[in-house]
Amino acid sequence: MRSRWSEEDAAAFVARYASRWGEDLALRTYTSRLLGGDDRLVLHGGGNTSVKGTFTNRLGETIPALYVKASGHDLATLEPDGLPGVDLGYLRKLRALPALDDEAMTNELRTHLFDARSATPSLETLVHAFLPEKFVDHTHADAILALTNQAGGERLVRDALGDEVTVLGYVRPGFQLARAVADAYEAEPGRRGMVWMRHGLMTWGPTARAAYEAMIELVTRAETYLARRAAPRIASMSVELARARLRHVAPVLRGALAEPTGDADRPHRRVVVVPLVTPEVLAFVDREENRALALTPPLTSDHLIRTKAFPLWIERPAYDEPARLATQLREAVAGYSAAYRAYLERHAARLPHGLGRFDALPRVVLLPGLGALCTGGDVRAAIVARDITAHTLAVKADIAAMGAYEGLPEAELFDMEYHTFQHAKLAAREAPLAGEVAIVTGAAGAIGSGICEALLAHGCHVAATDLPGEALDALVADLAGPFGSRVAGVPLDVTDASSVADAFASVAATWGGVDIVVVNAGLAHVAGLPDLEIEAFRRLERVNVEGALLVMAEAARHLKLQGTGGDIVLVSTKNVFAPGAKFGAYSATKAAAHQLARIASLELADIDVRVNMVAPDAVFSHGARRSGLWATVGPDRMRARGLDEAGLEDYYRGRNLLKARVTADHVGRAVLFFATRQTPTTGATIPVDGGLPDATPR
Repeated sequence: MRSRWSEEDAAAFVARYASRWGEDLALRTYTSRLLGGDDRLVLHGGGNTSVKGTFTNRLGETIPALYVKASGHDLATLEPDGLPGVDLGYLRKLRALPALDDEAMTNELRTHLFDARSATPSLETLVHAFLPEKFVDHTHADAILALTNQAGGERLVRDALGDEVTVLGYVRPGFQLARAVADAYEAEPGRRGMVWMRHGLMTWGPTARAAYEAMIELVTRAETYLARRAAPRIASMSVELARARLRHVAPVLRGALAEPTGDADRPHRRVVVVPLVTPEVLAFVDREENRALALTPPLTSDHLIRTKAFPLWIERPAYDEPARLATQLREAVAGYSAAYRAYLERHAARLPHGLGRFDALPRVVLLPGLGALCTGGDVRAAIVARDITAHTLAVKADIAAMGAYEGLPEAELFDMEYHTFQHAKLAAREAPLAGEVAIVTGAAGAIGSGICEALLAHGCHVAATDLPGEALDALVADLAGPFGSRVAGVPLDVTDASSVADAFASVAATWGGVDIVVVNAGLAHVAGLPDLEIEAFRRLERVNVEGALLVMAEAARHLKLQGTGGDIVLVSTKNVFAPGAKFGAYSATKAAAHQLARIASLELADIDVRVNMVAPDAVFSHGARRSGLWATVGPDRMRARGLDEAGLEDYYRGRNLLKARVTADHVGRAVLFFATRQTPTTGATIPVDGGLPDATPR
């Protein structure tokens, strides 16, 4: 590990922030980001930093101040307002109290903020307050945890880091830890830092740079010490095979992890599953003797809310016997859930008042021959679990090479898993499609892009599929801005069965499975029947009929494997009910696809897969994306009616009962009606046409 301090970058932070926040807070923000940007030090919101200074109140009085990272904020992206200011003089008086529970401590912190709008300061705020040092840093560095989380850890820490650090035995975070840290600091003055057993490392200094570089130096010493004792890691050569297994295993596991809701319309609360398949992880899980090591507590209590206290280990997965593997996974999940509920009951008396219980499902599943599958309510939460798991297994492997792992006792695990500060870090799943995954075909067009946006805006994870090329790439780039990792681009040719199967497999390997399939890809052609060339008709038939069939068939196979129901929505057309002249190829092939969807609704109802249709009319564009259908049809219709493009839009608006301009957003909302299961409906069609009596489904 090396210092990444840059005078140029530091000056840039001062130039950007000092005029409003002051130079100390600007540099505190800079080094906080340096710490947060190295996953060997902290992961996803872990760790905390502070700086002491002053605050001038409304009366013009200068008050000693502590600016400390807010709970749940991420050091890697920290802004100065993520370091709320607190009355330092008052906080220091709290050290005289014999005890202070977490609820009372939170109240003291919030009632002594300088700005009532600020986020709640870190659980470890009093640790920072009780120390006299100006800049204080705290991390959960992997190398430090590799020393502290094993038998004889205190001796190893002293051997590795020398006399420049104080070593403190484990104390539960909160008021008692703050007092213990202050006592230890005063008992051994002149140290550069303090190691908290089974927790992490704290360093300090008179400047932001001094505190940061003390952290880097001490962690480097620990890394060097470990490197001299580490056994060589044997890399597995089965990564390709493991990834191939994902396409079958992930949907079944995701189905087993779907939590029953008791709601007849939405019977499951689904999760997102992301894989962790690397040579290092495979080498770990493929060694039977590592099973006991894997099933030990996490490296630090900060990880508990992301990974639970223990992972689930699947013993000898039957990859070559799909039916037996499915049974194995479901029974293993059920066993884990029963054990978790028993753990809750053992410690029910310790549960803080008003704090709800977590579900009983695992967050991390370890499978020999595949790696790890990590879950969350959305992809971000699953990625956090994945990253923590990668570091956890690596550190445990280092410890196994030199000693015996020691984690926290069960009661401490429970207290930290069910800690009010920890729960406050977790955002509630409020979006109606949170945890759901959709595939949209023909996504790069006007209607497809509108459907993608509608699903994403309601919390869904969306695989936007289309033929590979600039149109798909541009769509994904546009959507990734507001929706981040909840959108993925997947090249797909709906006329190619292997391409369709690969697309579903790709989504399963990315998010664990698929719940919503929007069959939207289609082609149009203008020609009267006497002039309609058979090859042109066949081209539309391949996309509009065979493509719809292939996608619905693969969706049926996938949803049956997953076992938690699902929704298929076909983007049909008003032409099914009211065809237009010179539009025979389009009308006939779309009518065939519509009929296939109705048949699918009959065949798939017994596995709770609903199949419905939306039938739009006259959608010209969505933003800058022009409708491929109207690019084909529009010129002929304009010539026939002597209109320009604007005039043609007015014509179609004027012919419907509501005189409405039909947009891709309207189609997206119709899809959402079915995807969110507003009514117990299957086999139905919603017209999205402003009201065309001749096109009313009947």
